[in-house]
Amino acid sequence: MDEQHREYRTGQGVPVKGEYICQSGKRVTFNENEDFPVCPISGEETVWKHEDR
Repeated sequence: MDEQHREYRTGQGVPVKGEYICQSGKRVTFNENEDFPVCPISGEETVWKHEDR
């Protein structure tokens, strides 16, 4: 299934509750329907990936 490799950008909605990793390697837990924030390390827009995927 293609969803397993999906990346999410800053500002997009969180599709599934869980732990996500930003491009800087910071792990953050989000709830479904929250919006992905900027990178907690750089403060810049980033790409998030689901920890299990």
